[in-house]
Amino acid sequence: MKRIWMYLSAYKKECVFAPLFKMLEALFELFVPLVVSAIIDTGIGNADKGYIVKMSLLLVTLAVIGLICAITAQYFAAKAAVGCATGMRHHLFKHIQSLSFTEMDTIGTSTLITRMTSDINQVQNGVNLVLRLFLRSPFIVFGAMIMAFTIDVKAALVFAVAIPVLAVIVFGIMLSTRPLYKKVQAGLDKILGITRENLTGVRVVRAFNKQENEIREFKQANEQLNHLQKFVGKISGLMNPLTYVVVNISIIALIWIGAVRVNAGTLTQGQVVALYNYMSQILVELIKLANLIINITKALACAGRIENVFSIKSSMQNGSTTESTDTQAAAVEFKNVSLRYSGAGDESLTDISFTVKKGQTIGVIGGTGSGKSSLVNLIPRFYDVTKGEIYIDGVNVKDYRIEALREKVGIVLQKAQLFKGTIRDNIRWGKKDATDTEIMEALDIAQAREFVEKKDGKLDSFVDQGGKNLSGGQRQRLTIARAVVRKPDILILDDSASALDYATDAALRKSIREMKDAPTLFIVSQRAASLMHADRIIVLDDGNVAGI
Repeated sequence: MKRIWMYLSAYKKECVFAPLFKMLEALFELFVPLVVSAIIDTGIGNADKGYIVKMSLLLVTLAVIGLICAITAQYFAAKAAVGCATGMRHHLFKHIQSLSFTEMDTIGTSTLITRMTSDINQVQNGVNLVLRLFLRSPFIVFGAMIMAFTIDVKAALVFAVAIPVLAVIVFGIMLSTRPLYKKVQAGLDKILGITRENLTGVRVVRAFNKQENEIREFKQANEQLNHLQKFVGKISGLMNPLTYVVVNISIIALIWIGAVRVNAGTLTQGQVVALYNYMSQILVELIKLANLIINITKALACAGRIENVFSIKSSMQNGSTTESTDTQAAAVEFKNVSLRYSGAGDESLTDISFTVKKGQTIGVIGGTGSGKSSLVNLIPRFYDVTKGEIYIDGVNVKDYRIEALREKVGIVLQKAQLFKGTIRDNIRWGKKDATDTEIMEALDIAQAREFVEKKDGKLDSFVDQGGKNLSGGQRQRLTIARAVVRKPDILILDDSASALDYATDAALRKSIREMKDAPTLFIVSQRAASLMHADRIIVLDDGNVAGI
């Protein structure tokens, strides 16, 4: 709740005007039964057509004013709710970007997507409804009861009994469903996770003919969510029938008491109709209030899940150093480095030490799972070492500002990831102000210029999300160009030329070596031929250095 108020604080005016205009609408609505009562008792009772027309026009006026107030309230409520959700979504995305890979691995991508989309939308709907109905519905309920007492005290005692009973029903159901809605959202996380895995890994699923297994797993998770939603829906569904029963019994009692008192001459027929209208208003408002409470329950459950993400702090502390002053220091130095991933039972890297001079080419080779990617991921500090120290230009990586450290390092990850946009846009991820000349130079080094110039739009050619409209080799060459364009001090190629033929791979390595101010180069590869010309080769075996 505190976080919601924090984002709503920028919309104080809207938060005041939205409920204020709703209260004005409710106030005009409370006068309607009194006008109807006057039409029946005075206009119809005395056959005064002029009075009936005059009071009917008053009813129309009340309706028009109420409509204007309702539209105005909706405008302010929507503005505040959408603004609150926008601010929350922006800060949540920024917070997620600040988390290290360790936290991202622990939380899971599907969970974060649900928090960013479904959960924030639920909060937005909850805020909108609260601003419009949270004060209006109770105001009409208690206002109708007070107006009933001004008409007749004995008949209005029915209201005094009915309202507490209705309150117990509404709040009892709310308290019982709130924890269940949290479970429903968790079930949605699971469904999203399975769906995402299937869509991203559809080729693997089909290659191993596992469609039936995946369908079975999805169906099982979907059925569990279905049963849970039905269960919580049944409890929430009790709200309307129970409130209808109580209100209709109250109406029967009201009409019976009213008939007796009309017969005794202490009540008029118009007053009985007014009391009936007030009871009907209470019924409508309590149904609205019940739906409001269900939505508030969902919104609060979702707000709690969002707050859980905000409460996660990055395990990676930012340093203060932006640049090294030691010009004679080694480019990269590992001192007794070990790495254990969060939740892992054993170390992925153990006691690794080596020194790399500036401009050297280092090859990293080893079997699958030997820790090659883990080793190079420590250089730009995607993960923090669990033991030992890593120095870049004589400064511990933990002392660098993370942004400054990653400006020094260009890395091409194992999976070539491109973004929706043009080729130019994708290359400029490496350097946002890169000129076309710099981009073409990077494409030359990455051996990508030939296929780019064959495309109709050249640098303006469109790239689908993930580079789906390019071949594997084309994607890899564009990601290499993206890393090269910034001219980093350290360049890491993490098995990023696996889709290239031997000739292109050799030309790529030659171009990088011939770069002006050639970077310190780390090449991770399964191909021994790709590393033959490296200054040093680190051979890894099950997280240990087998030889250098």
